[in-house]
Amino acid sequence: MYQIKELANGIRIVHQQVTHTRLVHCGFILNIGSRDEDKEQEGLAHFWEHMAFKGTHKRKTFHIINRLESLGGELNAYTTKEKVCFYASVLKDHYPKAAELLFDITFNSTFPEKQIEKERQVILEEMAMYRDSPDDSIQDDLDALVFENHALGRNILGTEDTVKSFSQQTFFDFISTHLDTSKIVFSIVGNISFEKALKAIEGPLNQIPTKHTLYVRNGFHEYAAKRKTVERDITQSLCAIGRPAYSLHDPNRYKLYLLNNIFGGPSMNSRLNLSLRENYGYVYSIESSFQPFSDTGFFGIYFGTEEKTLKKAQAVVIREMEKLRTKKLGTNQLHMAKEQAIGQMAMAEENYAALMLVYGKSLIDHGKIDPLELIFEKIRATTAEDLQDIAQEIFDPNQLTFLTYIPA
Repeated sequence: MYQIKELANGIRIVHQQVTHTRLVHCGFILNIGSRDEDKEQEGLAHFWEHMAFKGTHKRKTFHIINRLESLGGELNAYTTKEKVCFYASVLKDHYPKAAELLFDITFNSTFPEKQIEKERQVILEEMAMYRDSPDDSIQDDLDALVFENHALGRNILGTEDTVKSFSQQTFFDFISTHLDTSKIVFSIVGNISFEKALKAIEGPLNQIPTKHTLYVRNGFHEYAAKRKTVERDITQSLCAIGRPAYSLHDPNRYKLYLLNNIFGGPSMNSRLNLSLRENYGYVYSIESSFQPFSDTGFFGIYFGTEEKTLKKAQAVVIREMEKLRTKKLGTNQLHMAKEQAIGQMAMAEENYAALMLVYGKSLIDHGKIDPLELIFEKIRATTAEDLQDIAQEIFDPNQLTFLTYIPA
């Protein structure tokens, strides 16, 4: 069972002890992401993630990288549209070193100008690799269409112009504007007691001054479905279909999670995989996904196929949507779908590094952590009528945006 402690400055620490492992996973989750950037700051949160490893008041790059790697541990970070995370996995005896290092790179980065210039080139190379990967770029291009003229539609990597413009002061200003101590969580999951976990991190965190920002995220409100075709230097056609969906606070989000799992989730028995791959052989892989944000959400479908089968594959996707809109699931189908989703969630809980991040994000987004059994209850309480209602809304063909890459 997890335990939570809130410090006087608003920073929260969440911990769960797991005795049957030698490891501890820990990390800072910050409620800052790419959607919080101004237009001219596009890519800054991601650049900050890179620069956290490039120097603090007491460490240079080598010392940061070598601190845990030399002990067999791992140090990592990632940026999303709403979060920046710095985290590590180490043997339990080395947890204090991991906690101290994570504190250092999160709160004491100095953003050396020479390192900014070096990392700028690294990120420009990352952007070039990304452009050469149409499977990745089509997903971001779909975001840009669905969330047109909004920060949620911007690329997390930024643009060449913005990435070239950032200076040391740019990072300090961005962090000063957005860092709010009530929206910072340090999460720990592993073979260490709550008392030992606190001993290594509570003191330093208490030294962080209380800080509350006046910044409020710009909500997304205006959406219009679109269709766009782009010629690319590719050998097969790629298709992305999407639309806005439910937010993190919408009670329908668990129902859409279940519906998406049935429709095009990760399992081989999803309806899209059975129809497009197994029945027709149109695709090698196809997936649909649902991603909730703080004020809205995103539902998307992605697949690649031969140019000659593109329209047929799209028609099959729409047909599978229409089936779920017009025909309720039978009792056995619904029961099996629920058991599958619950089983997947239960297995995901065994990934303790991921669980550590989930705890942190849940505290930031909801102010609490729902027990997995409560989520299971919500899944089990979903009716066939509920799923049909969700399908009628989310799968409305008039509300879907289509983006297609075709061979030039």
